[in-house]
Amino acid sequence: MNTKNKGVNTICTHSGQLDDTVFGGAVSPLYMATSYPFDDVDIKRYPRYFNTPNQEALCKKLAALEHAEAALIFGSGMAAISTALMAFLKAGDHIVLQQTMYGGTYHFAVTQLNKYGIEYSFTNGWAVKDFEKEIRPNTKVVYLETPSNPLLTITDIQGVAQLAQSKGLISMIDNTFASPINQNPIDFGVDVVLHSATKYMGGHSDICAGVVAASQAHMDQVFQSAICFGGNLSDYTVWLLERSIKTMGIRVRAQNDNALKMANYLESNPDVEKVYYPGLKNHPDHELAQSQMSGFGGMLSFELPHVDISQFFKHLKLIKPVMSLAGVESTVILPVTTSHALMSPEDREKQGIKDCLIRFSLGIEDIDDLIGDIEQAIAQAKTMTIPA
Repeated sequence: MNTKNKGVNTICTHSGQLDDTVFGGAVSPLYMATSYPFDDVDIKRYPRYFNTPNQEALCKKLAALEHAEAALIFGSGMAAISTALMAFLKAGDHIVLQQTMYGGTYHFAVTQLNKYGIEYSFTNGWAVKDFEKEIRPNTKVVYLETPSNPLLTITDIQGVAQLAQSKGLISMIDNTFASPINQNPIDFGVDVVLHSATKYMGGHSDICAGVVAASQAHMDQVFQSAICFGGNLSDYTVWLLERSIKTMGIRVRAQNDNALKMANYLESNPDVEKVYYPGLKNHPDHELAQSQMSGFGGMLSFELPHVDISQFFKHLKLIKPVMSLAGVESTVILPVTTSHALMSPEDREKQGIKDCLIRFSLGIEDIDDLIGDIEQAIAQAKTMTIPA
């Protein structure tokens, strides 16, 4: 399907859909085979080669959503990230990584890259100049994440992409928090876009997947690593993900709306010390976020320093204290014990991740119900908190 000038909800619903040529059903048929013919066929299909019918169809939808020429779907976000990194890095190379980033990516960098003779360094901030300072003669990749996990820092996508282009480097971005509904980095010059599709693409807390999207030339390079690492996704999960993406535009926009309302409420709450959300006008990079995002996302973080957070979590009745994010249900986590637990306390401190920082993923519930749940949980937790 030609996606030119098509709206995002139309792309979500129709792009890459397989036609049911037998019964004419309204949804893509599911092809579960792991064995296909190899003689007298145009394509030798095999799941690990990312070319089963359902895999190919979904990848077309993903590419269309990210304004890319091609895409691949993986078994997890980290499978997508690690495969893409290893596709463009070799022994003797160097990568510049953004300081504020997902803990899993940080852990991969500090525990795995040196094993392969790959050097890395982290920026001291997330401005373009911070990336430029870390570039070395052997730098090959520049890696950014915006909005970042969990502090919602905003990086100048076009500025970093142009810096990378001027130095002949590959630029990669983790676009998970924004989703392709709110941000399309390829439009700003980024080479490779990465997602944990477990999050907004899946959207129902029941799918684990990852995405790499880029030009065909770059995807050909990713493919050569991908078939070796074996990170393909089962066709049943591919089919479920294709189904889930159909409602992504509607879900994400509802989550955007809830997040902005919740951020404004939390700012007015005297028990909350600080709110991190790029949709707030007092966010230091609010104008930059406006210039590169069509929506500010469904994620925020806030600091709750004078309340027993374990008690706060226990008294939540509607919002779920569970791992992961971006489902239709609202969830909270404590990054120091979950998403960024693998980082040392010193490295968390460098990023500004405090022990009292709560990451909040807004779902699609009625906002008054969510605010009411926060209010009663804080009130209950305060009765359990022993004054210092």
